Amino acid sequence: MPRPKRLNIPGMPQHITQRGNNRQPCFSDNLDYRLYLKLLARSCQKHYCRLHAYALMGNHVHLLLTPDIEDGVSLMVRDLGRDYVLRFNKRHERTGTLWEGRFRSSLIDSDRYMLACYRYIELNPVRAQMVKDPANYPWSSFRANGLGHSQEMITPHPTWLALGANDSVRRHSYLELFKTVLPDDLLSQIRYGLRKGLPTGNESFMEQVESTLGIKLGTGKRGRPVRLSE
Repeated sequence: MPRPKRLNIPGMPQHITQRGNNRQPCFSDNLDYRLYLKLLARSCQKHYCRLHAYALMGNHVHLLLTPDIEDGVSLMVRDLGRDYVLRFNKRHERTGTLWEGRFRSSLIDSDRYMLACYRYIELNPVRAQMVKDPANYPWSSFRANGLGHSQEMITPHPTWLALGANDSVRRHSYLELFKTVLPDDLLSQIRYGLRKGLPTGNESFMEQVESTLGIKLGTGKRGRPVRLSE
């Protein structure tokens, strides 16, 4: 059976996640994290993807980005995964795969869910009880988006830019968002979109995606979604 076609729309943000094989660690030390970020920046630039947020966890990664070309995300993840595994295996004297199957992705409704997705990603270390404050986790984009630390690989999304008239006001408004907990239903919706490869958004956003791509989306709850070969 052919694999379902990924939903790719240039200019529309996507939430990406990729896990280590059998949920094994994909980072062994700080050098691995730094290497991944270096290769991530290079691959995003090569394949015209604007990175907005990320969190590198012990056995998986979360990325929020906007591709400017149709296959930008797939090409970016392909090159990043290949180059990282080659270097990881050589450095740690191992062989074989590192990643578990295909990466997962979900188109994001930027009008309603973009900032929630930012927070979902950057709060991953807090939910995992690795830190109490996202500012204390060095391997996420929170320090860039929330504290103004320089990080050239991060491109603010228009939704983030709309938080204020200048970066100082925007960061203040962004930090205010972190004072409230993401509701369970919103967490479930973000996770559901990733798990099923469906857009994260309301019904009108779903219709917009269907119209743009010329397909009918399944919900994963009833019936069978249309499946197209890649």
